[in-house]
Amino acid sequence: MITNIEDYFSKGCGRCARFDTADCSTQQWASGLADLRRICRASILTETVKWGHPCYTHKDCNIAIIGAFRNDFRLTFFNAALMKDPKHILQKQGPNTKHASMICFTSNAAVALLEPTILSYLNESKAYAETGQKPPKEKSELELPEELIDTLNADPALAEAFYNLTPGRQKSYVINLKGAKKSETRTARIFAFREKIIAGKGALDR
Repeated sequence: MITNIEDYFSKGCGRCARFDTADCSTQQWASGLADLRRICRASILTETVKWGHPCYTHKDCNIAIIGAFRNDFRLTFFNAALMKDPKHILQKQGPNTKHASMICFTSNAAVALLEPTILSYLNESKAYAETGQKPPKEKSELELPEELIDTLNADPALAEAFYNLTPGRQKSYVINLKGAKKSETRTARIFAFREKIIAGKGALDR
């Protein structure tokens, strides 16, 4: 995966064989992605690379992340449970996802048309970071490790695949991750598990 922000917009994320080719999704959506980047920068957010994608932070908190796919490109918000979404434009990453977290674009021109709304949503998320406000903890039979939550928020394709797993398969990953004492070990395991999750398999499946 890339570590240089400029590489994302010129070559892609580095996750697949289409990296640095004309077939990369970042090339298809180049002008729309450039508009998203401009808007995020205009919000006075810190630009960095996380999970191979442009991630925007404020007060050491993740605010939003950009992603490009064959059929659309997206701006996904962290801590989506707090977002009010007055324009009703946020969409869920998958059918089993609890909270709508992303704005999906299917045309490059759509970003500029939504610029005032995007700025408003970014400013709302920044305000939560400034006050340290976090989403209320929801009762769940399965408590996901923080590293897994952050990765799912940053990777819509992985999130959709994970939430479509059976409860037993989801649990197999959580148990495995919680067995690691260090955060960096849990993060490394998530990346190692990515292809299995995408394939609909559990941690113990072959």
